[in-house]
Amino acid sequence: MIYVDADACPVKQEIEKVATRHRVPVTQVANGGLRPSQNPLVETVFVPEGPDVADMWIADRATTGDIVVTSDIPLAARCVEAGAMVLKPNGEQLTATNIGNALAMRDLMADLRAADPFRQGSGKGFTKADRSRFLQALEDALRRR
Repeated sequence: MIYVDADACPVKQEIEKVATRHRVPVTQVANGGLRPSQNPLVETVFVPEGPDVADMWIADRATTGDIVVTSDIPLAARCVEAGAMVLKPNGEQLTATNIGNALAMRDLMADLRAADPFRQGSGKGFTKADRSRFLQALEDALRRR
């Protein structure tokens, strides 16, 4: 099973394409504003509005053998702890080895933003190279399964 934190996921089409090729079911979880896929392998779950409701839904279900696609680091940490493989939309895999650093960096950046409300975001835009890395990472993950 592939779980997708779908509200702001830039690789939903790529996930559907690769999952269809491997005949792996996909569950996209969102608060709304997402057009359900006509693909019978893709289920769309709409959760109520609220902080982290979609994240909690995914974290409560993800387990060993599942793949979770998310940029949300706390969600990734919970899924890694449950034994799921976690991929960010840029293709980076979050594991038990690197999730602690990712959480620390997230907290550091939150502290820096809180200390300087005029600080501009330093987030990079999503690129074609990111999309390509993600496609390769998902393909590799599904082949290993």
